[in-house]
Order: sequence, then C-alpha cells, then structure tokens
Amino acid sequence: MSVPTEIATRTGGISGVAVGEEVMVGCIGCTIGTDTDGRLRVRIELDPTAERPLYQQLHDRVIDAVARGELREGDALVSVRQLAVRFGINAATVVKAYDALRNEGIVRTSRRSGSVIARDAASGPPDERFLADWSARLSVLIAEGIAHGVERSELEARTSAIAWLFDQAREQHDAADHPPAGDQKGTTP
Repeated sequence: MSVPTEIATRTGGISGVAVGEEVMVGCIGCTIGTDTDGRLRVRIELDPTAERPLYQQLHDRVIDAVARGELREGDALVSVRQLAVRFGINAATVVKAYDALRNEGIVRTSRRSGSVIARDAASGPPDERFLADWSARLSVLIAEGIAHGVERSELEARTSAIAWLFDQAREQHDAADHPPAGDQKGTTP
C-alpha cells in the first residue's frame, strides 16, 4: 500500500484508474484526513459495486481508521464537497456518512474548523448512551453468529483476535509517530 504525499495532488479514481497510484478495479479512493500538522493520515477506498451503500462504506472506513490509530482526535477530515468531488459521488452520500459519525460522537463539525475527529481510543471511557447502543448492535451480531451455528468459543476467539489486531495497528502508528531519540524522521545519519 503506497502512501500519497500531498493532499493537493490526490484525486480519486474509478474502475482501476487513479492519479498517482493504483486503485483496485471497481473501487474509488482518495485521502480523507490530515493530522494536526497537515500530514496525510489515511487513504480510503469505496467499492461502488458492493451491496453495502457507499455512505456506510465511508462511515465504516473512518471508524476503522480511528480504531487503528490512523485518524486521531483533532485530525481534520476532508470537507463534504471536496470528498464528494474526489470520490465522484453525490455530496448527500458524504453528508449521510459524516452525520452518522457525528451522531456517534466520533466526528464534530463546525463552520470554522470543518469536520474533525472528536474522539479516539485514547479519549477515555465512552459514555453510557454509546455503550447501550453499541451493546444492542453487538447483540444482533452475536445472535447472527449463533443463528448460523457459531460456537461461543469461536465468537470469543474471533472477537479477541480482532481487538488484538486493532491494538497492534495503534501501537505501530504510535511508534511511527514517536520514533526513539536519535531515530527522528527526516534526519540523515
């Protein structure tokens, strides 16, 4: 996976065509966020041929990027209009995804600063309202697994493995953002 270097030079691509880097056939992609220093944070790809609606794919990719530490509290998201143009999708699709993220407390939006990540894994414990809603959604996923014959031990093992992968991804991003003394980014020996 290549990392784009300038947000101003990135544009999305459709059906495998992209400016500056390859995109999987049938997907559209672009950079969505920058950190507080203006560095690129995450590249998101959507699949217009998937059954899952584009707004839900965008929502899920932002949640995933926050969970992995690719997007952190205070990181700016690309504006609705810019993102719609870059992906070549309707602005209402982006608004729907950003609204869902805002309703979940992951994103906050203001006219002055645009949309920014409002919380991440390091932001402290979630509020009770989130936990209640999340527990209800988790219950449906667990029920679906059980209805398909997934054993309790398998549910627990898969949940643990997924949580471990997110922990590892966050640790890697933390290490990349804070190299040990004497190993600073951009310095030459």
